[in-house]
Amino acid sequence: MSDSSPLPPVRLHPEAELARDALSTPLLSRAALLARWAGPGTRVDAGGSLVEEQLAAAAEALGLTGEDAAACASEAWRVAVDAGLVEIVDEEAGTVAAGEELALLTGGAPHDVLAVWLDALDTVLAEAAVPDLDDLMEAMDEGGQVDFSRLDWNPEAEAEFLDGVLGNLYLLTASEDGPGDAPVPLPALAASMIIPGDMDEPTNDVLEQVSDAMMRLDDQFRLLEPLGVVAYRPVDEDLMVDADEEPSAPLDDTDVSRYGMVRLTPLGVYGLRARLQEAGFDAPAVGDLADKGADALLDAGAGYGPRAALAETEHWLARRDPLAAAQELLAAARGSDPGAPLRRLRCQQALSLVGGQAEPAVRAVLADPELGGLARVWLSELGATDVPAPSEDLVFWLTVDTLAAQLAAEGNSEELQALVEGLAQQHGGFFAAAWRVDHPATADVLEAMGRLHPDKRIAKEARKAAFKARSQRGG
Repeated sequence: MSDSSPLPPVRLHPEAELARDALSTPLLSRAALLARWAGPGTRVDAGGSLVEEQLAAAAEALGLTGEDAAACASEAWRVAVDAGLVEIVDEEAGTVAAGEELALLTGGAPHDVLAVWLDALDTVLAEAAVPDLDDLMEAMDEGGQVDFSRLDWNPEAEAEFLDGVLGNLYLLTASEDGPGDAPVPLPALAASMIIPGDMDEPTNDVLEQVSDAMMRLDDQFRLLEPLGVVAYRPVDEDLMVDADEEPSAPLDDTDVSRYGMVRLTPLGVYGLRARLQEAGFDAPAVGDLADKGADALLDAGAGYGPRAALAETEHWLARRDPLAAAQELLAAARGSDPGAPLRRLRCQQALSLVGGQAEPAVRAVLADPELGGLARVWLSELGATDVPAPSEDLVFWLTVDTLAAQLAAEGNSEELQALVEGLAQQHGGFFAAAWRVDHPATADVLEAMGRLHPDKRIAKEARKAAFKARSQRGG
């Protein structure tokens, strides 16, 4: 994932709602409980962890029982310290006191609560990149020290792998052609990190790497779920039994959900977006442009998918007077730069949301050489009957402008190919006239038509017209 191009925009839930979600997560609520439980008699070791003798009392304070109670209490304490809910008063004596951040959980603004939660997220992600206890025990030498050289573990590589997986999950969640709120199968997520894009048939070695990655991710997602980052259905335990053991239930190899299913929660989307931005990625959210000018809306919105662009435009329009918004949109749609055709297309789409209140602004640009065609189309769609007929030059200019916008928005799509075929069929002399159109994108559009049209004769006509257009413009 490159940090040079913007990611798809995500839809964030309101901060007040996200803050409530954060406060109700098992891990942060336990960390807050332990911060309030801690007192003058609480002691920590040199690393800030609760001393072993106090783990049972901490687990009892949290209402935890069972063999994992002490481990859960220790994890909650670590989050409390790292998130500033507890502070070390005297490192030598190992004494603690309530931290300044603790008061924010009850008296702070939603953004303050989320800042604490983000600190907790850093802690959990760091913990998730550490080998599990069994691996650490196997790497322990006779003196009781972990021999890290015996561990197949590179801390930076582990952290990068988990960041990459979460980044892919974020992309799938944000992409308009992705699963949205639906869970993603764990094998597919692991494969996205392991199998090269140009590999048609994965080798047995690659498949084994995918299987290993799945097991690592199963452990890591189990750690992330208590902080509300993901909703996770773990790998079915019966799938991990030895070959000579009988599973507790019949296995259905076609049921992909048994191999683990995961999705980002709204809180997880918020957290990952914050981390991506901190790492230098352009990670927009729907509503980011609401306070910016129409030029920013049309330019940035050009890179959005249809649903995100619609939602962003609705946010933008909701804060403005309809007529003033229409005037600003039309002014921003002018231009002869490469991005101008798509701006005009986005402008026309935005004006359709404004409705009839935009009519005075649209009629005012009927004579504008760049906006007159757009205005006529919009008014006709509105149902106006007194729309002045366009000149032949304007019709051809608008055709080139529309095709240039579609090229920028969709590339060589099937829809564009159908549009190209329809144009050539309806207008027998199209290419003879089109190369003369005084539009900066004329040659590029004609070249695209030659590339897209399936009829070799017509494609050749388009390429010849493109050559003439370039020669005419001195290019």
